[in-house]
Amino acid sequence: WEDFAGLIEYHTGSYDSLTDMRRLAGRLRALDEAHQTGGNRIFYLATPPSVYSHIGELLGATGLAAEKPHGRGWSRLVLEKPFAHDLASAIALNRVLEAHFKEDQLFRIDHYVAKETVQSILMFRFANAIFEPLWNRRYIDRVSIMAAETVGVEHRAGYYEQAGVLRDMFQNHILQLLSMSAMEPPSCFDQDRVRDEKVKVFRSLRPFPLDNLDDCLVLGQYGRGEISGQPVPGYVEEPGVDPVSQIPTFAAMKVYLDNWRWEGVPFYLISGKRLSTRVTKIIIRFKHVPHSMFRHVLSEDILPNQLILGIQPEETIHLTFQTKTPGARLCLRSVRMEFDYSRHYTGPVLDAYEKALLDVMLGDPLLFWRQDGVEAAWAFMDPIIDACEKCSNRASRLKPYQSGTWGPPEAIRMLQDPYWGTEV
Repeated sequence: WEDFAGLIEYHTGSYDSLTDMRRLAGRLRALDEAHQTGGNRIFYLATPPSVYSHIGELLGATGLAAEKPHGRGWSRLVLEKPFAHDLASAIALNRVLEAHFKEDQLFRIDHYVAKETVQSILMFRFANAIFEPLWNRRYIDRVSIMAAETVGVEHRAGYYEQAGVLRDMFQNHILQLLSMSAMEPPSCFDQDRVRDEKVKVFRSLRPFPLDNLDDCLVLGQYGRGEISGQPVPGYVEEPGVDPVSQIPTFAAMKVYLDNWRWEGVPFYLISGKRLSTRVTKIIIRFKHVPHSMFRHVLSEDILPNQLILGIQPEETIHLTFQTKTPGARLCLRSVRMEFDYSRHYTGPVLDAYEKALLDVMLGDPLLFWRQDGVEAAWAFMDPIIDACEKCSNRASRLKPYQSGTWGPPEAIRMLQDPYWGTEV
């Protein structure tokens, strides 16, 4: 660490100043000569997204976006989500960036996709012969993707008041998890082949029924409550939040994919703040057995099989199935087969951001958004967000829920699932 720390430099300047950016370019050239770095640069924009385009223009104007020929020095730009505010601004941002950077220089980071269990979805599906044949409308009844947070808006009110849960979580994290769960197998494990299949999922999303939102969308906003036994304020009581804000902090959405594999299978997408437990899971609910030979001797219903992919905080895979309860009486019990990523593994474990940044250094964009994927995701979400923000009954559509619960009761009713809650 002492050797590494001695190489850290700090250079101050304004990101909207061409003069300061030129000073930075000169400083970097001096560091290249001093440390023989070969001119390799990563620019990580840990800035407000509103200044992405301006920084990109200045990096281009000062030559910092240019790469040396024959791989003798590369320049890469890392952008944090959200990638713009809507489809139009995403296209405009890309138009500015592509004037100075090639697509393979742009790394639109989504740390959710760098989590071990998210990466393993592809291996789990396509490296095993026992699951992929069942991964379709014939055997799967529904898929639920849930990203629940116990934290509130914290110190991000300025951003969150402009974004809300749909822009903050659904357009990026949730749709990425959907694409990994629903994509077709690529012909090979290649960065562009994998991302091609993910884009096909976004393009297969059935247009949202904007004239009948109540059947497919529930929005909520957290009020006062308790988290881990401690009282917490409601959203409108948070510092920096408008006291009459109508920004949603919770959403439950039902979507469909119009393709051969998934026709008719509902995908339930759920995310919210100040919920009961911090958990991100993908729940594959299989269909009931087509014919129950036990219906005359068993009084209870036979629970359907479930495959649960735990993303965080526990990185696990669970499969539930039915067995006979020990004893003389004939009855069933649901048991669980478990796999824990951390069990029996003693090697190094990378944090999601560590994995993502290492991939940037290696120039591997597989886990990052490609521009056509960004635009396809915005094209789906834009009409929904627009309908919610411009509707005449916006206030009544926003359902309150108590902090520390699982969201508005209306969301539970929309799920129409007697087993909901057993898996969360």
